[in-house]
Amino acid sequence: MAEAVSGGYTVIKLVLLAPNIDGTDVGEALMAFKWAEALSQRTELTVLTFQRPGRAAVAQQLPQARVITWPEPGWAMKHERLNAMLKPAWPIYAAHVRRWMRAALGRGERFDIAHQLMPQAARYPSPLRHFAVPYVIGPLGGALNTPPAFRAEVAAAPLFTRLRVLDQIRFRHDPWLRQSYARAACILGVAPYMRDVLADIPLRRFETVLELGVDDVAPDKARPTDHDSLRVLHVGRAVRTKGLRDVIRALALLTDLPGITLTSAGAGEELEPCKAEAQRLGVSQRVQFLGRIPRAEVEALYQSHDLFCFPSFREPAGGVLYEAMRHGLPVVTANRGGPGWIVDDASGVRLAVTDPDTYARDIAQALRRLAGDAALRARMGQAARAKVLAEGLWSAKADRMVALYHVVAGDHNAQTPIQRDRTTCAE
Repeated sequence: MAEAVSGGYTVIKLVLLAPNIDGTDVGEALMAFKWAEALSQRTELTVLTFQRPGRAAVAQQLPQARVITWPEPGWAMKHERLNAMLKPAWPIYAAHVRRWMRAALGRGERFDIAHQLMPQAARYPSPLRHFAVPYVIGPLGGALNTPPAFRAEVAAAPLFTRLRVLDQIRFRHDPWLRQSYARAACILGVAPYMRDVLADIPLRRFETVLELGVDDVAPDKARPTDHDSLRVLHVGRAVRTKGLRDVIRALALLTDLPGITLTSAGAGEELEPCKAEAQRLGVSQRVQFLGRIPRAEVEALYQSHDLFCFPSFREPAGGVLYEAMRHGLPVVTANRGGPGWIVDDASGVRLAVTDPDTYARDIAQALRRLAGDAALRARMGQAARAKVLAEGLWSAKADRMVALYHVVAGDHNAQTPIQRDRTTCAE
């Protein structure tokens, strides 16, 4: 372990792997940057990543870290959606990592732990399996299926998305993937369901860590307490699985409560069918479809609404939940995947995902209950804000991650040399 001491701990020498790290981007690249930025303030950090042409230099974005980059292949960036979903350049990135690790260890560098932070999808063999350095993979997510009763309403996915059905086969039979996870000192999952997803692989240690975080919470705000209106908000890409259609159907079951209105922010192929559904059910006057709007306007919506309804039934994580909760909004969501883990009974209402008709009725019942109980909404909103403050701030998340690194590295060092040799695969 490194000799420098901070807060009673030796400072961890950490190697962090993520193919894309960029604080000016979105998605995984932004999340990886947020983790790297926070960890660079708490560890002796080495980052291994691609540098995307035309983007801000990663080394300049992470001045407190040692940053090693390789040019991202141009051909991998031609199809943005495909690149985001499949990571076609992963084998090239993994080869770069193997060569660099081999050279670094060969010249006498030592690391306490390595962490393959991204990709989030659980389908990429890790180059770290070839070395004796203890390593962590994750937070891993995805692999949730569409509930059978909803499949008829979910549009056919692109071919590369349907290939996800092969994941379970690979967990059972792909030796590289199985070795990667079985040899890891710890696997992180975005929610507890990932332990079941990886049940065919003997894991040494599993911990639940949401990959998402927030920089701060919004100022506390008192919201209206009248019983005649409830401004409900849904934010998310307009696809069937995000549950916008289910909220509209729920609204149609609340004809005696015309003060309950819905605002939708987000664009996608589901938007027009949802508008048609609202028209068919006679609630179009109570639904405002904003489509895609700037981030500042989304933040303003969180401030101006009373409740966040996000019944996404195939959601591995759920970043918008954190966004809403940091503003003190109570939540109605699905008790499945990430939302069922992020939200608890104090901060919102979690609903079983059954069939479309029952689901809409359950959403309606939850909205009715919350519309008639302003005090309950206020308590849930305070609990939501407190939950994010306690566990969602990047500073708190990084502190817990570093504590886990110390435990994992300590466990590894406590093994005898023979034990360690049995669990590594040298080059």
